[in-house]
Amino acid sequence: MRIFVRAKAKARETRVEKLDDTHFAVSVKEAPVDGKANRAIAKALAEYLGIPQVRVALAGGGTGRDKIFEIL
Repeated sequence: MRIFVRAKAKARETRVEKLDDTHFAVSVKEAPVDGKANRAIAKALAEYLGIPQVRVALAGGGTGRDKIFEIL
């Protein structure tokens, strides 16, 4: 399953907001340096969905705000 994420790095708190079945807005504290924010987003999504983090993989948008994650 693919989910689409609008990312916000360097936020005050980590938060996941579900917009509809496949679209989420995710805010994380980490800066977008060396993939730290992408890893934090994957971790936040995994916790929100109640699945192991290894099942959440970045499929597209590694350097942009709009990202695609694959749920394995």
